[in-house]
Amino acid sequence: MTKPCIHLIAGARPNFMKIAPIVRALQADGRLAWKIIHTGQHYDRDMNEVFFEELGIPAPDVRLGCGGGSHAEQTGKIMVAYEALIAADKPAACLVVGDVNSTAACSIVAKKACVPVAHVEAGLRSGDMSMPEEINRLVTDAITDWFFVTEPSATEHLRREGRDMSAVYDVGHVMADNVLFQAHKLETTDTSGFETEAFKRQHPKYGVVTLHRPSNVDSAEALERIATVLRAVSPELPLVFPVHPRTRANIEKFGVNLGANVTLMGPQAYMSFLHLWKDAVVVLTDSGGLQEETTALGVACITMRENTERPITVDEGSNVLAGTDPAVIIPLALDTIKNGGKKGRRPALWDGKSAERIVAILAEKLV
Repeated sequence: MTKPCIHLIAGARPNFMKIAPIVRALQADGRLAWKIIHTGQHYDRDMNEVFFEELGIPAPDVRLGCGGGSHAEQTGKIMVAYEALIAADKPAACLVVGDVNSTAACSIVAKKACVPVAHVEAGLRSGDMSMPEEINRLVTDAITDWFFVTEPSATEHLRREGRDMSAVYDVGHVMADNVLFQAHKLETTDTSGFETEAFKRQHPKYGVVTLHRPSNVDSAEALERIATVLRAVSPELPLVFPVHPRTRANIEKFGVNLGANVTLMGPQAYMSFLHLWKDAVVVLTDSGGLQEETTALGVACITMRENTERPITVDEGSNVLAGTDPAVIIPLALDTIKNGGKKGRRPALWDGKSAERIVAILAEKLV
């Protein structure tokens, strides 16, 4: 008998981090077939065979090659390409993760083709409608069949929005699955070739900075606020900043001085970056995923944003939501350096088994 086949949708590098534990769980379970569909939303020349080996998964079965463009162009290209694939393949379900354009685009196509949609990381809300990701979350959850949530706030959002609560499953977080898997793997990995290893040898104690949100990096005023923080903190603790290309371009364009004790490096591969931040005294970030990953490993994190769609990282984890005012962030960062920062705890279901729960539910529905 032919196994029901699921399309696993990924469009950008972080999506593969979330897909990877699901693939491993599907391999272990054996009741379902699957195909990894890479929409090509983000073209990344480093996303080669080694990248997928690092994650412990096979390379994508299908590459739609949709590339960049504006939000509308990108979403439209993905929808057209995926519509042709879904018509030819007729999958039993379409599984999407997170909140990128590929997530919303493929959900719409699948639903119109009468293919059930499973959303991993469903129900997260920032309340900030200026974020493209918030639009994608709302659109996807409006047509999702099975909601896999990572935290209680997500369940409450879905309840308030009138979703069928019998289709909402509290499974924990596949991002935690992945970071725990990779951290364990890192223990036996040769890190001597990592760019981050050289930095760590020179700096026994350090902090890590990541910035990419337009609200923090697309204006001279916003970047100067962040630079004020880095100039105040780095004399007390060396900072390393793997710089997003758009952020680097804006730093140069606006002539922003980050301070003498901030080391800039290029974007890092997953394992190299994990090797760096897991031993940091503090992480200063505006990333959604890093708020969760630092919580999973108990690393002090200060989030330089006015809101978060991941409140469990603040309520239970090691994350502090600091806003973007240097007068607030600087004392927080200096106190963390001095006293070790907020300890928090790993949320109950962030135990490395979330993907197993998801696969068990899908197999029950589809087999």
